[in-house]
Amino acid sequence: MNTILELFSSVNAVVVAVILMLVLSLCRVHVVISLIIGAFAGGLCSHLTLKETIDAFNTGISNGANIALSYAMLGAFAVAISKSGLPELLADKAIKQLTTNDAKTRIKWLLIIIIGLVSISSQNIIPIHIAFIPLLIPPLLYVMSRLQLDRRMIACIMTFGLITPYMFLPVGFGNIFLNQILLKNIISSGMDVSHVNVMHAMAIPAFGMFVGLLWAIFVSYRKPRQYELIREESHAEQFSNVSARSLIISLLAIVLSFTVQLCTGSMILGALIGFICFIVSGSIKWGEADGIFTDGIKMMAMIGFVMISAQGFAEVLKQTHEIEPLVINSAALFAGNKVVASFMMMLVGLVITLGIGSSFSTVPIIAAIYVPLCVQLGFSPIATVCLIGASGAIGDAGSPPSDTILATSAGLNSDGQHDHIRDSVIPTFTHFNIPLFIAGWVGSLIL
Repeated sequence: MNTILELFSSVNAVVVAVILMLVLSLCRVHVVISLIIGAFAGGLCSHLTLKETIDAFNTGISNGANIALSYAMLGAFAVAISKSGLPELLADKAIKQLTTNDAKTRIKWLLIIIIGLVSISSQNIIPIHIAFIPLLIPPLLYVMSRLQLDRRMIACIMTFGLITPYMFLPVGFGNIFLNQILLKNIISSGMDVSHVNVMHAMAIPAFGMFVGLLWAIFVSYRKPRQYELIREESHAEQFSNVSARSLIISLLAIVLSFTVQLCTGSMILGALIGFICFIVSGSIKWGEADGIFTDGIKMMAMIGFVMISAQGFAEVLKQTHEIEPLVINSAALFAGNKVVASFMMMLVGLVITLGIGSSFSTVPIIAAIYVPLCVQLGFSPIATVCLIGASGAIGDAGSPPSDTILATSAGLNSDGQHDHIRDSVIPTFTHFNIPLFIAGWVGSLIL
């Protein structure tokens, strides 16, 4: 037993935790269990005692409570909207058009374009991030099944729209990621990048993401895929009871909810106001409100628990204080070689982000370590921005605890026909992390 512990103690705890979590997830162990086991393995492989590991995990859990409650409220709001019949009306309109092969092709590409544009807009024009997924996707699943549209393609489209805009366009969430996190942390770490055009710096990594998207749409998932045609019998009855009043109230509730969220920055308050709007208007009877709220929590329960566990996992990784040694030990392999250095820094960024599940949380961790290395190795300021930006963004796609991938899976699996690991994690990892890795690596060497 002591020999095993000594072996693990000689390996970086962050690497142990992340690899164990990924392996367990790929072996069909639930993501929550994988995160917990990975966190404790990482903590015990470092200097942390069992008690310190538990305390760190509990601290992280408390930080994830707000996220879990946000998703629970959003789920309740989504169910309330579905009861109004608005999503069913849109789906029914699409279904009635599926009469010929030409019409099916037209509807297929229309869905692809709409989902892509809505995903991109959720980062800037209407910065609601993943909030649109439980509202838009579940009602369209029956249409997708009729079209035999591969949901892995849709997962890639939404992931592209949720990640690429914030890593390239400095507006909305992009303003937070690029200006307030990326550039600010690089400057505070000792490099002046105030003159750097951040869009120029991140153009090559963003192009890598775009190549991955095109490959997913036109090569990997272009062929039809069979799904069960699942449509609840109650939907037909529900659609027959749709009235102009219920549709107007639904639209009003959606606009009101998004307005409150944009003004306050609180997804919880926005979803709550929207839900209350349905109750006050009488669209949802007082006696039904409790059941609808419970259904919403059930729909988003998995993503909430995973996000809570992911916060605990991330906190344990931080408390091990082995992220910096991971980078420093990797630096020993550089030998002044910029090609090897860039490759290793991209690889370390991938490992950290896959574990934490958030690009926004990764950049502050790696910037303080990467900047001195980039200065020492002679990377230009714009190349440094490209390298750190790509190193932070890589891994958000394809990470089991990433809120982007979790929300995508939750929406596409509403009828139980989309697996989180096989249909979301693996496709988005292969189509985005690989080209982003290559693009970030090349971009840091030629800029």
